[in-house]
Amino acid sequence: MRRLWPAVALVLVVWLAVGAVGGPFQGRLGEVQTNDSSTFLPADAESTRAAKEQERFTGARPLPAVVVYERPGGLTASDLQTIRARAAEASRSPDVEAVSPVIPSADGAAAQFIASYPAQARSGLDEAVPQLRETMAADLPAGLTVHVTGPAGLAADLSAAFAGIDGLLLAVAAGVVALILLVVYRSPLLPVLVLLSAGLALCLAVIAVYLLADAGLITLSGQTQGILFILVVGAATDYALLLIARYREELRRTESTRTAMSSAWRATVEPVLASAGTVVLGLLCLLLSGLNSNRGLGPVAALGIVASVLAALTFLPAALLLFGRAAFWPFRPRAGHPESASGLWARIADAVGRRPRRLWIVTALALGVLAAFVPQFQASGVAQSDFFVDKSAVDSVQGQEALSRHFPGGTGSPAVVVVAAGTENQVVDAARTVPGIVSVQRGSDRVVDGRVQLDAVLADPADSEAAVATVGELRRSLATVPGASALVGGVTATQLDTQDTATRDLRVVVPAVLVVVFLVLALLLRSVVAPVLLIATVVLSFAATLGIGALVFNHVLDLPGADPSVPLFAFVFLVALGVDYNIFLMSRVREETRQFGTRVGVVRGLRVTGGVITSAGVVLAATFAALAVLPILFLVQIAFLVAVGVLVDTLLVRSVLVPALTLDVGSRVWWPSALDRARRDDVEW
Repeated sequence: MRRLWPAVALVLVVWLAVGAVGGPFQGRLGEVQTNDSSTFLPADAESTRAAKEQERFTGARPLPAVVVYERPGGLTASDLQTIRARAAEASRSPDVEAVSPVIPSADGAAAQFIASYPAQARSGLDEAVPQLRETMAADLPAGLTVHVTGPAGLAADLSAAFAGIDGLLLAVAAGVVALILLVVYRSPLLPVLVLLSAGLALCLAVIAVYLLADAGLITLSGQTQGILFILVVGAATDYALLLIARYREELRRTESTRTAMSSAWRATVEPVLASAGTVVLGLLCLLLSGLNSNRGLGPVAALGIVASVLAALTFLPAALLLFGRAAFWPFRPRAGHPESASGLWARIADAVGRRPRRLWIVTALALGVLAAFVPQFQASGVAQSDFFVDKSAVDSVQGQEALSRHFPGGTGSPAVVVVAAGTENQVVDAARTVPGIVSVQRGSDRVVDGRVQLDAVLADPADSEAAVATVGELRRSLATVPGASALVGGVTATQLDTQDTATRDLRVVVPAVLVVVFLVLALLLRSVVAPVLLIATVVLSFAATLGIGALVFNHVLDLPGADPSVPLFAFVFLVALGVDYNIFLMSRVREETRQFGTRVGVVRGLRVTGGVITSAGVVLAATFAALAVLPILFLVQIAFLVAVGVLVDTLLVRSVLVPALTLDVGSRVWWPSALDRARRDDVEW
C-alpha cells in the first residue's frame, strides 16, 4: 500500500492544479461566445450568400437598433420635439454608426428611428444597447414610453439572458446533486468528493473549450455553454455513482481498501468507457449538422464527457483511497457484511423474473400510447421574440410589439433582395404580388458587378413565423423572374434558412446516431440481438417522451412551439444517455450470465444495479432540469424533455422493459456470442 501513495498523491496534485487553472477560465467563456444566428448558417445558405453580396454595396452589415416611442393617446408636439432631440443625441454616441430620420406612425401614437451599430461592434452590444436604452428613457414626459428593439436590441437581450449562466447553473445543479447524494448515501463526505470530482472535470473541459473556441476551431454559444455545464455535472456524478456502488460492494467482501478499489475499478472501467464512448460518438454525429451552432455543441459536449470520465476514473478513486472507509461515515461498509438481498430492487427483480412477457408487453403498450402524441409536437420554429420565457420582461420584445401596433411589423429589418441589374422592375412587380409585402424600394443606388440591392418591407414582425412564410413565398415568386438570379437575405431569411437546415439535420444526424450506438453496443455485448433490442427500447422511450412533451407544451404550458433543433438535441441526449443505463445494466447481466446463465443473470444484474442506476438517473434528470432556471424557451424545453426522458428510461425502460424482454428472448439475446450457445437458462434462482 505504501508504494501506492505516491501515485495517489500525484493524481490528486495534478487534478488540483487543473482546478486552479480552470476555475478562472469559467468566467472567461463569455469572451469566446457567438450568439448571432446569422453566423450559424452554412456558407451555401441563400441568406448567407445574399449577405455577402449585400456587403459589396454597403460594406459589413450594420446592426440596427430600432428605437420606438409610444403614447397611447397620441404624440404631442412636445413629444416629437423630445424624440428628435433623442435621435440627435444617439447620433453623437461613439458606438453608433448612423441614425435615421424620425418617422411618426400613421395613427400619430408612435414614432421611431433606427440607430445602426457597425458590424465590428457586435461583441460590445451587451454594453452599448443598455446605455442607449438608459439615454433614450431619461427624463421623458409623463406617459411617453420608449423601447429599443430590432436585431441589436434582441442580441443584447439574449446576451443578458446568458449572463451569469455559469454561477446560477452550477449553484442550482450542485445543490440538487448534493441533496440527492445525501439521501442516497446518508454520508456528509461522499457528496463533497463527488461534487469535487464533477467540478474538476468541468474545469478541465472549460480549459479545452476556451482554447479551441479562442482559436476559432469550434463555435461556442450561450446555450451550448449551459448544456456543457449541466452535462459535465450530471455525467461525472453518474460515473462516480457507478464506481462508488461497486467499491462499497467490494468493501463488504475484503478488508483491504486497495483490493476493493482495484476490483471495483476493473469492473467499472469497461461499462463506463463504453457508456462514455457511446455518448461521445453520438454527440460527434452533430458534426454532420448544417448549423455551426449544432456542430459546435458536438465537440464541446464530447469534451465534457471525456473530462467527466477522466475525473471519475482517476481523481475519484484516488480521493476514495485517501479517505478509505471513512468516506462512507457514519455508515461504513464492513467486510463480511454483504448487502441485503431482500430490498426493494430484489422484489422488483423477482417480479420481473416471474412474469416477464406480461410486463414487457404492458410497458411497451403504455409507452406506445404516449408515443402516439408525437405528431402533435410543434417543432416548425418560433419567432425570435418567443425565445424568452417571460416576454413581458424583455425590452426588445415589448418594442417589437409596439412597432407592430403602429408600423408595418418588418420596419427596421427589411428583407434584402439582390438581383441582376436591369431586372429590378420585374422583381419589384413580382415582389409586390406576394401577400405580406408592404413595399419594395432600392436599398442602394449603386450597381456592383451587374447587381443591385432592393429592400422589401414586411407587414409582420421580422422574427415572426408569418414573416418567415412571407419570405419563403417571396423566394418562390422571384425565382420565376427570368434572368434575375435573385437572392433574398436579411433577418427573416436567416431565420427561415436556420429552420430549414435544422429540419434537414434531423434526417441526417438521427440515423448516424443510431448506427454509432448499435456498433458500440455490439462491441461491448459481443452480440447482435441485444443491441437491436436495446436501441428499439430507447427509441420507443424517446418517442414516448416527445409525446409527453407535446401534451405538456401544448395543453399545460401553452408554449408557442419549438425550434426544429429541440427534438434533435433531445434525441441525441436521450438516445446516448438512455443507452448509458442499459449499458450499466446489461454489462452486469452479462457478467452474471457467465456464471449463472441468462435467466439468473438478468435477475441478479437487476438486483445489484437497480439502486445505483436509479440514483444516477434521478441525479442526471435533476441536473438537466436545472437548465429551466434560465429564461430561454429552447433550454426550458430541452430541460423538460431530457429530464422526463431520463426518468422514463431509468424507471420503466431499464427497470422493467429491458430485463423483461431479455428474459422472454432468453439466451438468444447474446447471439452470436458463446453465451448464446451456453443455453444455461434452466438454472433456478
